Amino acid sequence: MKKMAIVLAAGQGKRMKSKLYKVLHSVCGKPMVEHVLDAVKEAACERSVVVVGHGAEAVKTALGDRAEYVLQAEQLGTGHAVLQAEALLSQEEGITVVTYGDTPLVTGATINALIEHHIAQGAAATILTADAENPTGLGRIIRGEDGRVLRIVEQKDCSPEEAAIREINTGTYCFDNRKLFSALSEVTNDNAQGEYYVTDVIGILHGRGESIAAYLCEDSTEGIGVNDRIALGEAERLMRRRINAGHQLNGVTFIDVENTYIEANVTIGQDTVLYPGTVLRGNTAIGADCVIGPSAELTDTKVGDGSTIRQSVAEGAEVGEECSVGPFAYLRPGTKLGRHVKVGDFVEIKNTVIGEHSKVPHLSYVGDAIVGANVNIGCGAITANYDGYNKSKTEIGDNVFIGSNANLIAPVKIGSGAYVVAGSTITHNVPDNDVAIARERQVNKPGYADKIRARARAKKERETE
Repeated sequence: MKKMAIVLAAGQGKRMKSKLYKVLHSVCGKPMVEHVLDAVKEAACERSVVVVGHGAEAVKTALGDRAEYVLQAEQLGTGHAVLQAEALLSQEEGITVVTYGDTPLVTGATINALIEHHIAQGAAATILTADAENPTGLGRIIRGEDGRVLRIVEQKDCSPEEAAIREINTGTYCFDNRKLFSALSEVTNDNAQGEYYVTDVIGILHGRGESIAAYLCEDSTEGIGVNDRIALGEAERLMRRRINAGHQLNGVTFIDVENTYIEANVTIGQDTVLYPGTVLRGNTAIGADCVIGPSAELTDTKVGDGSTIRQSVAEGAEVGEECSVGPFAYLRPGTKLGRHVKVGDFVEIKNTVIGEHSKVPHLSYVGDAIVGANVNIGCGAITANYDGYNKSKTEIGDNVFIGSNANLIAPVKIGSGAYVVAGSTITHNVPDNDVAIARERQVNKPGYADKIRARARAKKERETE
């Protein structure tokens, strides 16, 4: 049986108080509507139609060709929004899930269970419901003795008995596709808001004698809709807890799970340990047996098995196996570390490949460079790669020793096995196995320090007179 989905994402979201269109607000690194689209895709929906309105082009840009789009030019209610998909879907045979782009916590597993329950019940429509501790303000599900849904009652219309019901409508539905669009043609806007509501489809189908079912989701938080920043923060907290729990179940250790922040697309290998303050963003991929943190921030970064990164920032970088990074290192985009590389404290590396077993222990900048294997770059060494207009490359061969406080003025090549003496400023290529010295010869002037001090004291006394 063909499965389809309609994701309602046309509302402006005024309560968000934001220039950003509501469904594009991020939850754990992905726009809310992308989480929802991922869920319906996971539930094997073959066609996904996103109903856009305000910020339509921004939504299309974010989701790309992962969905089909229809425009709700005027926001005349949820029923009117679903009706915009009529030209695309009304002739299809199968099942259609209708859900909202601001419900990022709904899962593919739950949508799939909703569909299976719908099929098993032989229903024309099935409502995804939740057990709410405080159902105030939410539509109550009224069931008959046989468990079938009789109607949905909104808060303002509830009797005292109905108000005590905790089962609520989450706003996600599963319909027989043909019956959905047939019923939509009968929906009117005869209500206080003058809008067309998809909930009216339930009453229309019930009036036709069709069977209406409900599926109670196991996790009531999946039905949370985000309408303001408070709800957005709560969705972020719940999603982060879900993501962290998934990694724990896959063999990752969290020293402080509440203070570790991982976005949705991050992958982590078994027996990796995450310390507090760790932030993993984007498409970061951590290998097995790593130690990350405390206070490590990695974005779109790959980390090989057995590596350690402490109190450091990495973005768009690749860290090989058994590497040590930090504390207080900064790996900028284009950085690629080979196996067993050490990058120490207060080191910045940018757009540079560093070969295996090489070390940049402390207080150095290496940018736009290729560094070979078994290289030692001493304290305070820098590659001077920018002339104000162009970036130039530094090439360092294998087994090179770069002394402390050396300046390598790019473009320049340091041959394999070469030594660059501490304090040198290198402006020309250094052949293999040469020693490069580029500094003034030291001159000592006996007793001259007393003359300098006397001169300085006299100047200070003149200035204070």
